[in-house]
Amino acid sequence: MSDATSCEVNFDGIVGLSHNYSGLSYGNVASSAHGGLISSPRAAALQGLEKMMELHRLGLKQAVLPPQERPHIPTLRSLGFSAEDDIGLIAKVAKTAPEILASVCSASSMWVANAATVSPSFDTSDGKTHITPANLTSMFHRSIEIDTTSRVLRSIFSDQSYVHHKALPSGPLFADEGAANHTRFCNNYGDEGAELFVYGSSRKYNSRKPLKFPARQTLDSCEAIARSHCLLENKTVYAQQNPAAIDAGVFHNDVIAVGNQSLLFFHEEAFLDKSKLKEDLNSAFFGKELSYIEVPSSKVSLENAVSSYLFNSQLVSIPGSQGTSIVVPAECKEVEPVYNYLTELESAHEEIDRVIYFDLRQSMNNGGGPACLRLRVVMSEEQITNCKARVFLSDALYRDLKKWIEANYRTRLAPEDLADPALLNECRQALDQLTTILKLGPVYDFQLN
Repeated sequence: MSDATSCEVNFDGIVGLSHNYSGLSYGNVASSAHGGLISSPRAAALQGLEKMMELHRLGLKQAVLPPQERPHIPTLRSLGFSAEDDIGLIAKVAKTAPEILASVCSASSMWVANAATVSPSFDTSDGKTHITPANLTSMFHRSIEIDTTSRVLRSIFSDQSYVHHKALPSGPLFADEGAANHTRFCNNYGDEGAELFVYGSSRKYNSRKPLKFPARQTLDSCEAIARSHCLLENKTVYAQQNPAAIDAGVFHNDVIAVGNQSLLFFHEEAFLDKSKLKEDLNSAFFGKELSYIEVPSSKVSLENAVSSYLFNSQLVSIPGSQGTSIVVPAECKEVEPVYNYLTELESAHEEIDRVIYFDLRQSMNNGGGPACLRLRVVMSEEQITNCKARVFLSDALYRDLKKWIEANYRTRLAPEDLADPALLNECRQALDQLTTILKLGPVYDFQLN
């Protein structure tokens, strides 16, 4: 089955009102390095919105996913904290368990590459688009996102062409971090494709493991999702991350590799067995060889790749362009070997049309670049038309979201401000407005109770 009208839609996460630097993500070098600093939620949200709008103006299909309610009161109550009201509850937790308060205030849902794994209808044996929200069991502050994420995805992708699965069971065996470890390859977005799942650990094979940081994705979780999504075995590839890369700060595969259509852009040290990866991908891709851009360590070290987030980029096919454009964070200009490599790539490589730099510093300081901020969903023209939510970016929606951000977001937020009881009310009031703007219906706990 093939559909020339289908396209890939980038659903970017809107940065939440509680965006802060608490350094919660062990193994994420940038997150740890900036823990305790003062953030600007308003600047973060506007930086993300401007990236979305610029890509929309370039002709790409762009959409949004909303942030989550924070601080998350239901999680605090499930942990045994109690008080007469929500405000009193926050005060008690701030005094007795500030680290838990920081976790339930995290705005990490902005990185929607971890929201779910999506397999389009062209790859599945039942001809439907399958969606599995990630359980994010490796990190407490992220594991509390699942229920709201599921409601949001079901609200947006609501017609009969979608199959929504429950998140995999929690626990280390089925640890799943979503699309950050998943890449789809195809000729055109509406063609049958091959899907790559990248894992960090496996109980089946006596393979090497990282020594410093945890592996967040398991082979068991990848295989479970592939089964649930009705993927064909000969079109599904599994590859292990290089443990040395994980120990260098590559907590997800999208920090060291990115693909688009028939192109894979990756670092020399990304995979444990890159020769087998290429062989398996070429076999799955109808026996045709994919295009590979392998960045050698001699030009860009692992350390420089992580500090610049070179590979946490977006490869995009802009209408009217011959090659692929690469969207990178502005930090790539500041790391000399990376900037030199990108300059060379843009001028000399036939696969790359141009390099586009974006200022996403607020997100980057917390460990998330352009690729972290978006969930890729291949949609047919009919699926887009049938979507009842107002999530596809337009000039009007851009204006409404910018106005909403400027009216509701704080310009600064220090770690101690998480105890401010006004933050909860500000968040709930703003999200109530947002669900109306986006026509989502009730998706937050405070709206359902």
